[in-house]
Amino acid sequence: MAFEFHTNPEVYFEQQYTNAKKYIFPFLNGIINLEGKSVLEIGSGEGGVLKVFSEKGCRITGVDLVEAKIETGKRIFAKEIAESKARFICDDIYNFCSEKFDLIILKDALEHIHGHEKILEKIQSLLNPGGKVFLAFPPWQMPFGGHQQMCRNKFMSLAPFIHLLPNPLYIGLLRMFHENEGMIDHLLEIKETRITIERFESIIKGLNYKIDKKLFYFINPNYEVKFNLKPRKQLDLISKIPFLRDFLVTTCFYVISVK
Repeated sequence: MAFEFHTNPEVYFEQQYTNAKKYIFPFLNGIINLEGKSVLEIGSGEGGVLKVFSEKGCRITGVDLVEAKIETGKRIFAKEIAESKARFICDDIYNFCSEKFDLIILKDALEHIHGHEKILEKIQSLLNPGGKVFLAFPPWQMPFGGHQQMCRNKFMSLAPFIHLLPNPLYIGLLRMFHENEGMIDHLLEIKETRITIERFESIIKGLNYKIDKKLFYFINPNYEVKFNLKPRKQLDLISKIPFLRDFLVTTCFYVISVK
């Protein structure tokens, strides 16, 4: 079944805002002084995450490919936009050439982007000296790494690990439970753009990034506002075991910067 936050932008905005205020902004404390800084979010949606940074005095820019989300963001941040403290742009991030930022955010976006190396390389060109990148993403092998919770069918939306099935079986199962072709195509695209902890860390190492801070969760902080589940950090021992951790971590928080 699709949850309300999948279809109601106001609900989703508030959930993103609450999550960012309680978990993302505190995670960045001590890593970067954000007072008066410029912040870009790639895949910003309506700007729920960016609202926290705006409240802290940052100049915010949200970029998304979905025009309806950008228009909602413009409406919500009308005052800040009028004061030149906020911008919301419907465009491809690769069209950004000369502007630079102190902090770039990709929250639950990397796993939807084709060409992880390409986007992470592009981000380097958008960072001010000493700038940081915050990323949060679900490892592909985690129970709902395929985003199947978006399915209309209740059983399919609650079934863990089904996204790991071979494509013919996965497609057959989705059709058997009457998921429409649009949803099936969307879920298969996520399968194409999947990201694991090991692959991510290998990519950033090859691009000369360093990890300034990271944190793995057993229960994603998003689940607090979505499902009333208390967030739980993953055990340090499990967090250090390659491949196993991908199955037992529901989201990763990273701050990275160029060496």
